[in-house]
Amino acid sequence: MTEPSFNDRARDVVAERGHLCAGVDPHPDLLAAWNLPNDPSGLAVFAQRCVDAFGDLAPAIKFQVAFFEAHGPAGLTALQVGLDAAAKTGALVIADAKRGDIDSTLQAYAQAWLAPGAPFKADAVTLSTYLGAGALRPAVVAAREAGRGVIVLAATSNAQARAVQSARLADGRTVAQSVVDEVAGWNQEPTGPGGVVVGATFDHGLDLSALNGVVLAPGLGAQGATEADVARRFPVGRERLLAAASRSLLRAGPAVGALRDAATRATDALASALGS
Repeated sequence: MTEPSFNDRARDVVAERGHLCAGVDPHPDLLAAWNLPNDPSGLAVFAQRCVDAFGDLAPAIKFQVAFFEAHGPAGLTALQVGLDAAAKTGALVIADAKRGDIDSTLQAYAQAWLAPGAPFKADAVTLSTYLGAGALRPAVVAAREAGRGVIVLAATSNAQARAVQSARLADGRTVAQSVVDEVAGWNQEPTGPGGVVVGATFDHGLDLSALNGVVLAPGLGAQGATEADVARRFPVGRERLLAAASRSLLRAGPAVGALRDAATRATDALASALGS
């Protein structure tokens, strides 16, 4: 029997658990607030507490790779352990790595994150398309073969991105819409692995109706987006909508129970706003 694709699994887990994507962002300030050292041992404890708190509640857990990478090989080992622990919970595991390069180099990134036997075991990885969506093809192929996903930056939550992502192409589409359309094309195949990042912090104006894939919507909570904003800005494609929150959840720590309470409140608020 054919294994379900990443987007099939995303649809199923959202139906079961709701729309919250819980972030694991071991920022130095949060480590200090949790009385943890800013070193690989602190990262490991931080990640495990997040997995313990969110793993059976949230449909997805997103690891911010940069905070682990900053600590070199030992930090990446802490990331690997955290990813492995999260994979056992039933939540989708997203590595927020934002990789992107020419296709030959992208192949190496795909081997690290997406291919069968990849050392970093995430269900999906975020990718940057600044070098052109076609350059991402090796990652798309690897993800499809392994039943994993690629979530491509389309319209990000930071204001600095507007000038580039809102620029118009010769056919009148914005750059962001062209990314959405490219990913939608990947998903026309039965095991299409594509998703997009579309920030919840502004009125993006994108047509997501043909995407048929994950929409990762960062910005809930600390970046200013509310659950009502998420509902208003994402009227379609909700069956795979993941509203990402990190600091607004993590500031409730370090106690696992308090983190779980924060995640439950966010999940319930999203369900109320989205009518699900």
